[in-house]
Amino acid sequence: MAGSLARTARHHLAALRMLVVFTVITGLAYPLAVTGIAQLAFSHHANGSVIRDGGRPVASSLIGQKFNLPPPKGRTTGAPDPRWFQPRPSAGGYDPAKSGASNLGPNNAGLAKAVTDRRAAVAAFDGVPPSSVPADAITASGSGLDPDISPAYAYEQVNRVAKARAAPPSAVRKLVADHVQGRTLGFLGQEHVNVVALNRALTALK
Repeated sequence: MAGSLARTARHHLAALRMLVVFTVITGLAYPLAVTGIAQLAFSHHANGSVIRDGGRPVASSLIGQKFNLPPPKGRTTGAPDPRWFQPRPSAGGYDPAKSGASNLGPNNAGLAKAVTDRRAAVAAFDGVPPSSVPADAITASGSGLDPDISPAYAYEQVNRVAKARAAPPSAVRKLVADHVQGRTLGFLGQEHVNVVALNRALTALK
């Protein structure tokens, strides 16, 4: 009986030691190592890819945002501001706390109407035919926070932005071209334009 209790005690002590060892390794050493490497090698990315203006954080290049006019009295959201490049629609209004899609299927009548209405609105806003409106201008991303749009949608907005800012369209078009990013690793995804970064650069356009 005494020997059985002793063996049980040894087993429990061994299990406790393993628990302590792996708690230190996986709960302390590993997170500290990963955090340290991230801060040393990828500090900007590890800290949220924050964009600063005069030392003050104003946005993140990883999260899209709306570029709207001030809302009129009695409303919470203003109309899109023609002076800025506009992002794709967002089911959550680019609120990180509401990240997600609408979960409406392609046969949903409400989604079909929303897409039709968006196409007409974008075409009128940008002064282009409805048939030339790119798909990402009228459909939301799965996260609802996507900061990127297609080069086609960015170029579609050039004339409207240039007119609103009384700027040469060629200068605005070059700004878009400078912000077109290629596929990840050369073959993943599609070419894209980060709207937040593009509008940030737009403020310096003379």
